[in-house]
Formats: sequence, C-alpha cells, structure tokens
Amino acid sequence: MNDLQPGQLEPLNVFDEALQPCSTEPMTGFYRDGCCNTGKGDHGSHTVCVQLTTEFLEFSRAQGNDLMTPRPEYGFPGLKQGDRWCLCASRWLEAAEAGKAPRVYLQSCHRKALDIVPLTKLREHAVDLN
Repeated sequence: MNDLQPGQLEPLNVFDEALQPCSTEPMTGFYRDGCCNTGKGDHGSHTVCVQLTTEFLEFSRAQGNDLMTPRPEYGFPGLKQGDRWCLCASRWLEAAEAGKAPRVYLQSCHRKALDIVPLTKLREHAVDLN
C-alpha cells in the first residue's frame, strides 16, 4: 500500500491478512482512517477493534479514560454501547482481566495487538469467528 502515513506499519490483521475497517461512524483509529492502523507515534497501540458495551465504557471511565463524554474541541463525538472503536490493546487486556472486555472483530484488529494480547484471549471474545 503506498498511502501509508509516515511511520505507519503495514495494515495487516492478527491473521496476517489485509486489515479490515473497524468503523467510520464514528470515525475511529489512531490515524482517524476507520481502521485500527498503528505506527511509531501510536504509543497506546490502538489496535483492537471492539463493539463497545456500557459495562466497558463505565470501566474505562473508572480507569480515568472517559470515552462517553463528547469533546467537540477535539472532534470527539462521545461513544455509546454498540459503537465500534479501536481500543488500546493494554486497556482491552486490562478489561478482559477484570471480566469487562467488549467483543472484538479479529479481522479488524491490527497484528501489532498481538505484542500485548495473546491471540487465544482475543479469540475468546471474537464476534467474527464462524
């Protein structure tokens, strides 16, 4: 792909296949391109595509990251249950260990997520497995 951002990694998912989009409504991703792409500047590794739940959103807020409140000054609409979003891999793992992890779309999770989260753990929460 020749339209990568500077420092962006090749867009491959956890199966080493083409990374599928996560969401454009709302627009997600570290690069706000609708995909869980990542690269050198993405220190949070926003690589896990999820379907948000109220339980997870409350958990995230309790951890200091309020994803529900709109922040128009940053173009952030605020998120709600049912939205798809690219989460930081470490926050997703933390939620999984607390029993509050949202379901994941494996084909939309960047392979870099595997540096933090084992594929077996992601599979346990997968929406898109047959």
